[in-house]
Amino acid sequence: MTSARKWTLAALVPVAAAALLAALAGSFTPDARASVPSGTPVFSNPTVFDNPFSPFRPGAFRVFTGKSDGARIVVIDAFLDDTRDFDWGGGTVTCRVLQETEFEDGGLVEISLNYFARADDGSVYYFGETVDNYEDGVVVDNDGSWLVGGPGGGDPVSTAAVDDPALFMPANPEEDDEFMPENVPDGPRELDRVVREDVKVKVPAGKYEGCIEVLETDVADGATEKKWYAPGVGVVRGKARGENFALVATTFSALEE
Repeated sequence: MTSARKWTLAALVPVAAAALLAALAGSFTPDARASVPSGTPVFSNPTVFDNPFSPFRPGAFRVFTGKSDGARIVVIDAFLDDTRDFDWGGGTVTCRVLQETEFEDGGLVEISLNYFARADDGSVYYFGETVDNYEDGVVVDNDGSWLVGGPGGGDPVSTAAVDDPALFMPANPEEDDEFMPENVPDGPRELDRVVREDVKVKVPAGKYEGCIEVLETDVADGATEKKWYAPGVGVVRGKARGENFALVATTFSALEE
């Protein structure tokens, strides 16, 4: 973890990607659907991803631009070669590392490292994130950090601990599916619902078909954000009150129907 953080901060600070997740609190149990796994996930080969709406290819990038409360934002998702091991379920799960960095009006505001693993059924699980929040080029806090099992060496000491990974994306998401990609006691808790399937989305990076539209809800205050995911690419567009972003460039390729 420590070596991965040093490498990413040194090499990728000039690029940007935001961890566009709500800070949530409260309690909620989503409805179960056949396409949403309800049992304990099994991770036999967790670093090989085949989920069309949550792809992971080391060395890949996604670049977004938009606005947030009037500020110009630039966001870059950097899919790193790094991995990190988590002790969970009586074994070790190796996760891929996504670095998200965000700039507002040209200034760095956030860098996060996010940890994902692919379950045997194709669903993608989220093992947490560590967040550096910046002001004037200096880290001011680590709000939003949480990890399965809590912080390890090199992690912010304020990182919240959770027992289990959260479902980030089902293998075959269907309309009305509900799941919680963040479920942190006294911290981020987000409810996602697939509100539409087979959507066409046009953004500066291109035109995408077969997309899903996902409504994200802050369980604490009810604030919502919509995101659109394209098969083979992942998220391509987002819209919330006072904020919007769209994909402008990527090394991922859309899947042909």
